[in-house]
Amino acid sequence: MKIFNILFITLILLISNNILQAQEKWSLELCINYALEHNSQIKQQELAAKLSKNTMTQSKIAFLPSVNGSVSQNFNFGRSIDPFTNVFVTENVKSNDFTIYASMPLFEGFQRINTMEKDRFNFLASLQDVDKMKNDISLNIAAGFLQILYNEELLLIAKNQQSLSDEQVERTKKLVDAGSLAKGNLLEMQAQESSDELQVVNSQNQLDISYLTLVQMLDLDSTVDFHIEHPDLSEISDNEKIRTSTSVYYEGVLFLPQIKSAEYRLKSSEKDLAVARGGYFPRLNLNYSYYTGYSSNRQKTIIDVSTTPSTLIGYTASGEAVNSIPMPSYDYSYQNYPFKDQLKDNAYRSLGLNLTIPIFNNWQVKTAVSNAKINVLNNQYQLETAKKTLFKEIQQAEADATAALKKYFASKKSVAALEESFKYSKEKFDVGMVTSVDFNTAKNNLAKAQSDLLQSKYEYIFKLNILEFYRGNPIRL
Repeated sequence: MKIFNILFITLILLISNNILQAQEKWSLELCINYALEHNSQIKQQELAAKLSKNTMTQSKIAFLPSVNGSVSQNFNFGRSIDPFTNVFVTENVKSNDFTIYASMPLFEGFQRINTMEKDRFNFLASLQDVDKMKNDISLNIAAGFLQILYNEELLLIAKNQQSLSDEQVERTKKLVDAGSLAKGNLLEMQAQESSDELQVVNSQNQLDISYLTLVQMLDLDSTVDFHIEHPDLSEISDNEKIRTSTSVYYEGVLFLPQIKSAEYRLKSSEKDLAVARGGYFPRLNLNYSYYTGYSSNRQKTIIDVSTTPSTLIGYTASGEAVNSIPMPSYDYSYQNYPFKDQLKDNAYRSLGLNLTIPIFNNWQVKTAVSNAKINVLNNQYQLETAKKTLFKEIQQAEADATAALKKYFASKKSVAALEESFKYSKEKFDVGMVTSVDFNTAKNNLAKAQSDLLQSKYEYIFKLNILEFYRGNPIRL
């Protein structure tokens, strides 16, 4: 029973936890952080940055000497030259060769140094590309989030309009049944009611689509149980001021990733030009090699030295004895030459400097320098284009924000006036002083003004956030 109780409690906790997670609402900050962590485009851009980092690391390691070794085993059959005794042999010979070769460039026209700098700038540019991708994703998420808020308020307006139409249809129906109004008034109100119902359906569809759009940007599986958190948007002040595009530009151009990336790529192309010019310089390399080997045909000579004793060979005129000089005697024998001894005795070492002077290489260096110069100019134009594009985007955001702010205040006045007008029309309609056509016209005008007010409000909020984002401030609602 205890085990059953534990399992039951665990199941209840899991279900409760899933319910709580399903009911959790997504704030704008949560949406942006989730997208930055899970977006596949950002991950691909990060992988590109890692590849660029590997290239930079490799260019640094290129300063170290290159060391290579080789091992070979050969079998010679029939009449051949022994590689170590250098004599003709007729029996089968097995031989081994062992070589270690090292080379280190001492001077290459500073090409390796400039290549390392070029790859470093490319890596820095790739990091800025990642940040640019994150910025674009963040702005898209913010736009999708605000679109949901806008569509929700539009749906609320549509439902309010439908409720008014429902009330007026019921009221008109009673008056028609009582004979106070003609049936045409009821038909007109029912037509307006149907139009309002269609508007509710359209608004709901737009809201569903905006939810789907945001969910797809977040790479979530479904819109089921996905709800956003409604921020407390402060009222737009009458003294609201918008920063000028020039001031925003001079702040953003110093740190925005699209500008930094273009700057780094320009520096990279300048280093690439220096690499190409290095082809005009001589190259000096330090080389070292070590070689040894083994031959199965080689034998080790054993020399046995002995001395012949001196013997009497004669006498001098004075009668002194003369003996022969002791002479060494050599006795030669042969035995197998051990593998280890051959490797030691056959060792060969070489150390040298190699100087290569370019004289004529089919204009390859000149062409490479010319292409590198063109690439530098191209990157200069790309930097200028990036700055101009940024300034145009900021200009457009300022113009849109200014227009939206003006439209907001104008729509606010219009809504206030139309609310009074509609209130007056409703009172007159209730006592039969205006027709249903006039009443519906007033109601529709109010709904349109409310829609314009909402549109200008969210347009201003989004464009203002874009301007602040270009200044380095995070998006907050």
